[in-house]
Amino acid sequence: MEERDLINRILRGESTLFAAIIKQTQGLVAQIVFKLIKNPEDRKDLAQDIYLKTYKNLSTFQFQSKLSTWIGQIAYNTCLAYLDKKKLVLPGEYDSAPENGEALLDYLSNKTLTAYDNETEQLLFRAELSELIQSVMETLPPIYKLLITLYHYEELSYDEMAAITDLPVGTVKNYLFRARKALKDRLLKHYSNEIL
Repeated sequence: MEERDLINRILRGESTLFAAIIKQTQGLVAQIVFKLIKNPEDRKDLAQDIYLKTYKNLSTFQFQSKLSTWIGQIAYNTCLAYLDKKKLVLPGEYDSAPENGEALLDYLSNKTLTAYDNETEQLLFRAELSELIQSVMETLPPIYKLLITLYHYEELSYDEMAAITDLPVGTVKNYLFRARKALKDRLLKHYSNEIL
C-alpha cells in the first residue's frame, strides 16, 4: 500500500493500520532514540511519545519527504526536547580533518587479515573488530553516533539526515567527517596496533 493511501485510510478512521507505519519505521526511530538517550526507561517513554505525536500530527504530513524521514525528524526533535528539559547537552565537536571511517575499517581488516589463512579466524576477527568499533563508537557524542548510524547502517542520504536533524546538509557532512575522524582517533588512541 502506498504511503498516501495508508495515511488517508488511517485519517478516515482505520487506526489499526497505524501499526504498519510503526513496523516500517521502528528501526529508524530506535536508532535515533538509542544513540541520543542513555536511560532505557526514558527510551521506552520517548518511543511511545514519538508515535503518539506522529499519530496526532499525521494530518499535517505534506508528502514533501518520505514518511520515514518525517517520523525521524519527530524522533530527533523529541529527543532534543527531552535532553533540553533534563539539561543534558549534546557534547561537543572535534577540531580535526575529515577521514573516511569505512576506509579505516577496510584498512584495519585487510592489513590484519592478510596474516590469517584460516577462514574461521578471519570471521572471528571481523566479529571482534565490529564489536570493538561499536564499543568505541559509544564513547562519541550522541550527534556523531547518530549520524554515523543513519549514514552507514540506515543508509540515509545527506538530505534525509539533514531533514531529520534540521541541520544544513553542509553541517551534516562536516559532523559526519568529524565523527569518523573522532572514531579513528579513539580507536588508535585506546588500542595498540597489536590489538587491531
